[in-house]
Amino acid sequence: MNDCPPDNHPAIVASGLMKSYEHGRIVALNGLDLQVARGEFVAICGPSGCGKSTLLNMITAIDRPDAGELSVCGQALEGMDANQADRFRATAVGLVFQLHNLLPNLTALENVQVPMLGNGRAGRERVNRAWSLLHQVGLENRAKSLPTTLSGGERQRVAIARALANEPKLLLADEPTGALDSESGKQLFDLLCKLQRESGMTLLVVTHDPAIASRAQRIVHLLDGRVVDGQDGVTTDPRDSRGED
Repeated sequence: MNDCPPDNHPAIVASGLMKSYEHGRIVALNGLDLQVARGEFVAICGPSGCGKSTLLNMITAIDRPDAGELSVCGQALEGMDANQADRFRATAVGLVFQLHNLLPNLTALENVQVPMLGNGRAGRERVNRAWSLLHQVGLENRAKSLPTTLSGGERQRVAIARALANEPKLLLADEPTGALDSESGKQLFDLLCKLQRESGMTLLVVTHDPAIASRAQRIVHLLDGRVVDGQDGVTTDPRDSRGED
């Protein structure tokens, strides 16, 4: 299930997504349309309450739309049952949040292995994969450290490694630098850009930071549950907008 469709097919196709809460009193998505190409790096921007987090919940099959259609990596999400949604999240999508959500009693190496448990990987394979990912994010020397001994930037790097554990084709990052100081945030985002460029995975970042958004290939602006700008933006070479890291 972690295989996206061929390169000429979008990674995300949302059409007419509707979602409301409290018996319709709060409208989170109001006919949202969006397409994201496979391998594209898109920043999602907009004021609080515009529907950004709701959209991410839809894309990860955590929540379901009231109406509309949504396909992610070739999977029609509205028809999934709970087990299929769990499998989809475990294999097709990687998630990085503002708060790292690492398990405090596990080392960095053990935290990175958590998504791989139960997916058929042998123990040695899980360990080797975790070591490799920590090397990619520059933390192999902190592999045996507990989260409480790591800096905020280091914890987020572990969270990125964990999100990549099952080789997702789509990485979603919700304000990944929001809890970091400016320099740590820049370093973390440099890392995300580098990983996206080298792997070719699709990267969708929700951010309030204009400096971060400007490094994306396309900026999509949401307002009142709709895309108001950027839906039909032209994707550029990542190096044109982000530069070499």
